[in-house]
Formats: sequence, structure tokens, C-alpha cells
Amino acid sequence: MSQAILNQLTIGIKGAGDMASAVAWRLYMANFKKIFMMEIPYPLAVRRGVCFCEAVHEGQKTIEGVQALKASSFEEIRKIWDKGKIAVVVDPEWKTLQKLQPDVLVDAILAKKNIGTKKSEATLVLGLGPGFCAGDDVHMAIETKRGHYLGRIITSGKPIPDTGIPGNIGGYTAERLLRAPAEGVFEARHDIGDIVKSGEVIANVGGAGLVAGIDGVIRGLIRPGTKVTKNMKVGDIDPRSDIGYCDTISDKAMAIAGSVIEAVMRTYNK
Repeated sequence: MSQAILNQLTIGIKGAGDMASAVAWRLYMANFKKIFMMEIPYPLAVRRGVCFCEAVHEGQKTIEGVQALKASSFEEIRKIWDKGKIAVVVDPEWKTLQKLQPDVLVDAILAKKNIGTKKSEATLVLGLGPGFCAGDDVHMAIETKRGHYLGRIITSGKPIPDTGIPGNIGGYTAERLLRAPAEGVFEARHDIGDIVKSGEVIANVGGAGLVAGIDGVIRGLIRPGTKVTKNMKVGDIDPRSDIGYCDTISDKAMAIAGSVIEAVMRTYNK
């Protein structure tokens, strides 16, 4: 298949969080320009600096020079493509798939389980992380666990099961995560990019204070005003304290997104 024809492939992505956005960004940079992303009405993304789902609230979101625009209709998606942008549509039931019938579908929700993706939804269906079985519900799965197998393309079988332990960054794992101390509305006292100290109150939820467990920079924080449940992940602190990491795609996300491109090329560039 020629590069010109490859560029005409329609690519759908379930989710528009940080991993899904990295996938969309790398596909776009590889000259795949007919990309649409499907999100829920109130996205729960933490790393909002690198999440195209922010377009749901703001109408647009730019990540490292690539812009996504919110689409309110099927016709508007094509207009956004004509502008050379990525389209983000509020579509929790994935009805857009029936209308656009994409050549490639990437489930990048990272729900740790398959919540409805099927091989029949596109010529090539990819699942990121645990919960998928390559050859069964998706054509290929991609390993998302940090370590030796990160980014591996699985053509038969499943990725490593979820351990519940976050990846190690700067010597910290679970300590770097911010979890809601109670059920309620998330009221931020800091913002993404702020440098904080261990013991500092980051936010209030349901009258309870959310305290930083380590020193570092707030790399991610859920949108203020969001209703959350107790122990829900609402943010993360990066102990490396590099503010530049807050609005640039992570090494892990870049690796996984690169594997998505490889999977597309394996299938279509024959």
C-alpha cells in the first residue's frame, strides 16, 4: 500500500486520556490525519496537560504543537479533518464507529478490562494493556507495563495482568499517586506544575484534606469540580521536579504509541 493511501486510513481511538492522546499524537506526526477520539461527557484524566480530552471542556487542546478540536456532529468531524486537526467527540457508546467505520480502532481507555471492544469493529483492532486477548477480542494487544516488555506487540494471548502497583519513577511507586481521601467534589488548592513538599495539602475532598506523600512537581491533577469516590486516583507527583514533564508526552506513552504505528504498518504496509 502506498504512503498516499496509508494517509487516508481512518483511525478511531476509544478514550482521549494521556495514553490515547500519545497514540493520536504519534499517528498524526506519522502523517495519519483522519483521526477521531471518543470520550465520555466528563473525562477523568489526571495528566490534563497532555490529554486531548480537555477539548471536551475547552473546545480545543494542543499538545506539543498538535491540536485537537471538539466535534459536535458527524459532519463536523470531517470539517475538523479538513482543517488538519484531530477530532474529539463526546461518544460514550461509540456510535461514531457505525458512521465512520474506521480502518483502525485503538482501545486506549486503559480500564484494565475489556468493556466492549470487538474485532468486528474495524479491519485492525488494537487493545492497550491488560484485559484484552490478542486473537480473541482484538487482533493485537500492546504491553503497557513498564519494564523489559513495555511496548511489545502481542499477536496471541494477553498482556501482563494488572499488578495494582504504579511504575517506578524516581524511586517511588504508589507514594507518588494522589488518591481522594473521601467521596465528594474535588477542590484543588494547587495546580499542575506546582512544586510541593511532603505533607502539604494539595486539595480538599468532602471536607478532608489530600496531602502530598513526597516532594516533587504536580504532574497531573484531575479537573477541579469533578465528583470523585474515595481512593480514586486524582493526581500524581513527579519526584524529578522537572516542570517540563507536565506538558510533554511521557517516555512510556511514547513507546506504546510507537508500537501502535508499528501494528498499523504491519497490517497495511505489505
